[in-house]
Amino acid sequence: MSDLPTSTIQISAIICTHNRDRYLGDAIDSLLNQQGSVDYEVIVVDNASTDRTREIVKTRQSQPHLHYVYEPTMGLSVARNTGAQTAKGQILAYLDDDAIASPQWLQILNQFYKDHNDVAIAGGKVTLIWPDGVAPPRWVSVEMSGCLGFYDLGAEVVFIDNPGLTPRGLNYSMRRAVWTQMGGFDSQLGRVGKRLLSNEELQMTERVLEAGWRVAYVPEALVAHNVAPERLCHQWFLNRSWWQGISEYYREQLSGRQGVAQINRGSERLIRGLYRSIKYLNDPALRFDNFTYAYGQIGYLSTVLRGLLAKSG
Repeated sequence: MSDLPTSTIQISAIICTHNRDRYLGDAIDSLLNQQGSVDYEVIVVDNASTDRTREIVKTRQSQPHLHYVYEPTMGLSVARNTGAQTAKGQILAYLDDDAIASPQWLQILNQFYKDHNDVAIAGGKVTLIWPDGVAPPRWVSVEMSGCLGFYDLGAEVVFIDNPGLTPRGLNYSMRRAVWTQMGGFDSQLGRVGKRLLSNEELQMTERVLEAGWRVAYVPEALVAHNVAPERLCHQWFLNRSWWQGISEYYREQLSGRQGVAQINRGSERLIRGLYRSIKYLNDPALRFDNFTYAYGQIGYLSTVLRGLLAKSG
């Protein structure tokens, strides 16, 4: 679907999608309508969708920037790697299928990489789009809103040395050469269908920093993220935290930090979360925030124990 000469493409915008036709059209349109002088392409990686995903892309197939790729193997990291393999640009810019990029998102990211040759990964601020007629619940703290995609490190560029502050995956870009150097995203991490595994960006950021590259927060590279109504319940946050705990176990395993010491780490975090949920009993947001954190440690510890038992067996 692309008529652009390969040599002119500077940055590849990649949307990986699975059954999200409700928001996908707006996400694609926000990329097709980018402003600025940057030459770019848009790649939609359809990760085994069974909804109207292909039809939504087909209605826009006359756009010279647009590619459609079908990836039958489920998994966000798999889809991201497929997008990178298809890309012609030297910069890979990942946008979630339920997000909307600001009009100069690609221009700002591309220029930042030109100005900073030592930066491997960059991402910008993320604001939230709440469903019509819905106000943010009182029990969702600022920290918990991060589970919904919110990300704000301030109004100035920040060079990140703590992987835990890595840009959100819904607004995450990197040099294609570095993606190749790192061997792509690890398919053992990242969402697979309804299994809310994560930490694939965190692990990539961690490895990039260890290799001597820099990681940057670029606030002007703004993206807005739709908050799906079904996520505004306590159970969704608990499930999300549980899978975050499991993801942390796998990340430690991949980096060679698995073992009995994980029991101590998880137990300390569990006790700390429970203590703080009691401490903030009169504050619904902080109470639930800390209780959810503790709940995630149970997911982490249960996976640690299964791993240790499997190893001893």
